[in-house]
Amino acid sequence: MLISTPKSNNWVKRPNPNPNATLRLFCFPYAGAGASIFRHWSANLPPYVEVCPIQLPGREERIKESLFTQLPPLVQTLAHSLQGYLDIPFAFFGHSLGGLISFELARQLRIQQSPEPIHLFISGRRAPQASDRNPLLHTLPESEFLQELRSLNRTPEKVLTNSELMQLLLPILRADFSICETYTYLDEPPLDCSISVLGGLDDAGEPIELLELWRSQTRSSFSMYLFPGDHFFLHRSQQLLLETLDNQLCQLAD
Repeated sequence: MLISTPKSNNWVKRPNPNPNATLRLFCFPYAGAGASIFRHWSANLPPYVEVCPIQLPGREERIKESLFTQLPPLVQTLAHSLQGYLDIPFAFFGHSLGGLISFELARQLRIQQSPEPIHLFISGRRAPQASDRNPLLHTLPESEFLQELRSLNRTPEKVLTNSELMQLLLPILRADFSICETYTYLDEPPLDCSISVLGGLDDAGEPIELLELWRSQTRSSFSMYLFPGDHFFLHRSQQLLLETLDNQLCQLAD
């Protein structure tokens, strides 16, 4: 079946447009990152899946645009921007901050009575009802903020040691941390879609017991997968992660 090609916008990237796709996978990056971290995923996923990384304002080609610092206006804007892409079944993948965004976006789509995702892949992110450890990191002076980033292992070391790059990233990281740290969880009915939670075996900041709490956020099936690596296992164990996604997406298509 030939699917009409949606009009492009600056929120949704389509590195490998697939007019014959029967499923879209929207991918939401972690704090400080852009859509390019997902640019090679299409080659490792089923041919009927169109991978659509989400590009948030203030990074990569959107570097000059204003950053969002709170979650509600971000998901409301995203829900509007995705409308032209919801003509076929779709799933969300989000890592860390991206996991929280994708969850609240799914709830926003439900509120608007828009099409909803058939599956959520939540990666490296505790359940939303489990609060963050420190809600004030984004307000710290630069030296203390950098020290906390290193201790939390929420930013790759090769980025932290690149002073020129860090000066570009600091405003983005502060804004992204603000999104998480000002987030208030509101109790709502569980989602109808199934949820898969992905975690790193050595990610001390997102322990298994807090990942397991995602189970209460779905009326459908729940599964959890753990991979070698710390918070950035999606890079270290990328091939194994993509094989897991491939298997899960094939089951969704059955």
